[in-house]
Amino acid sequence: MISSEARWGGGVTLLLFILIFLPLVAVLANVVIPGLFFGRVEFQGLNLLGDIFVRPLWRQSLWNSVSLAFGVATLGTVLGGVLAMIRAQWDFAVARLLDVTAWALLIVPSFMLAQGWVLFASRDGLMNQWLGWEWLPTAVFQPSGLVVVMALSKFPLAYLAIVAAMEWNVKQFGQAAQLCGAGPFTVWRTVQLPLLAPSFIAGWTLVFMDTVGDFGLPAALSTVYKFPTLTYSIYSAIYQSPVRFDMAGVLAFYLVLILTVAMALLMLAMRRSRFDFLNARAIKTIKRKPRHAWVLNTIVGVFLLICLGIPIGTSTLFSFMRHAGEGLSIGNLTLEHYFSLFGQNGGDHRLLGYKEGLLHSLLIAAIAAVLSMIIGFVVAYVLAFTESRFKSAIQLFSIVSLAVPGVVLGIGYIFIWNQKWLEPIGLHLYGSPSLLVLSAVAGSIPYAVRMQLGAFASVSGSMLKAASIQGAGVFDRMTQIVMPLVRQSLLIATLTAFGTSIFDLALASMLQPPNYVLMPLVIDRAFEFGRYGYATAATVVSGGMVVLLIMVLQAAGNWIFRRMDGDRR
Repeated sequence: MISSEARWGGGVTLLLFILIFLPLVAVLANVVIPGLFFGRVEFQGLNLLGDIFVRPLWRQSLWNSVSLAFGVATLGTVLGGVLAMIRAQWDFAVARLLDVTAWALLIVPSFMLAQGWVLFASRDGLMNQWLGWEWLPTAVFQPSGLVVVMALSKFPLAYLAIVAAMEWNVKQFGQAAQLCGAGPFTVWRTVQLPLLAPSFIAGWTLVFMDTVGDFGLPAALSTVYKFPTLTYSIYSAIYQSPVRFDMAGVLAFYLVLILTVAMALLMLAMRRSRFDFLNARAIKTIKRKPRHAWVLNTIVGVFLLICLGIPIGTSTLFSFMRHAGEGLSIGNLTLEHYFSLFGQNGGDHRLLGYKEGLLHSLLIAAIAAVLSMIIGFVVAYVLAFTESRFKSAIQLFSIVSLAVPGVVLGIGYIFIWNQKWLEPIGLHLYGSPSLLVLSAVAGSIPYAVRMQLGAFASVSGSMLKAASIQGAGVFDRMTQIVMPLVRQSLLIATLTAFGTSIFDLALASMLQPPNYVLMPLVIDRAFEFGRYGYATAATVVSGGMVVLLIMVLQAAGNWIFRRMDGDRR
């Protein structure tokens, strides 16, 4: 007889396989047999993989993605590392703003940030209009300029990884080395650097992976600068005529291969991390007041203003301008773009209504957030509190999901859920909003699992064993013991999944049903058609509404939790 824990473990393993691993396998299988999912079986072996080095567009897309990701990861890690060391050692006024900005840059979608930079630095942009900086477009819209722009938005991944590693004071090791005759440089090289190296490597790989899988930047740049990357070329292959599934499959294979190598590097860095210096005498780093605090506040403040103020500030200014080319003057200020958001088609027959797209995106994100929280909770429970034989497979699937970008997941969903034989059983989901929900759930599960695993670490397994001895089943243990103890993490996981799902441009572009409007696509298409005022107004309203909604839901959840605690007393 199969135990209850085995059934739960097998169930979530099958679910993760269908949502995450099967689409990836489908994409990779299409490389070897391009017509496998469309009734045209043409076995070509691995010969097609070599074409990436002889076809100009394929080769250029691969080179652009790798070089851009390498440059952004290196510069972003330097910036994040310097800021992390400043934040860990000094107590200054702008320190809290640094943390807020880092999280804001992680939450704001890359295509919105990229649109702000385009409006700031293009030939018709803000700086050229105000100051006549004709050199700025050439400086920004080239490979090295793109590295700088993307590093300014991706550095928080490295910053958060490194600053977390500097929480504990390790000066005693350096002092011991000095007593043995080591100089300052030797102490830094032999003590401090080895202890921080894993966090720097982890930060570098996180930035690299996020950059190489980014779809938002090339989508925004396509209006002013031709810079094909693997993600955008995959999208173009699906939506050109004729459809090039062979091209999409090959590019997706190399994209996954690059991300897999980066993921392996990340796992190696985590295994090499040393935590044995954390003992009973371990103390946290005490931040000191800098001697010239105003200098530090000014430098960090200006840097944050560039990172977040330029893209968000530029988009906000453009949202109030009647005509983008007439500059910021009293006569050119208007609210008509905000009013047009909720009018019929935004005043343009090429654009579908923003209001309808916003409602659709909110609904899909809300459903996906709840489902991903539930699935993530069960997955975390199986990993933390059971001895299921499926734990290795579950861990593999949840890690693999981190390395699968939205465009690859979207192609896999097209292959799997666009089969004619699924129609009689009602599972032909391609072209329906249900597939958007499933893809959003798949993209949110890894974050939900890791957030809840962290909370589960504080739950004693002895309580669950005692409940099991008393006859409580797995479901009762999850809902009556674990869930009340980790309810705060459940709320945060749900809100995080909601915030990330609603702005996913890649999956929305790949899986949009016919005549079904989605908010990220409305913004992207308005920007593509040159309706900058409309696009930026939609960006400001969408971002502000989502942030406000998350804050309200979090406050409401905390209030409910306090009331529940009061009733128990």
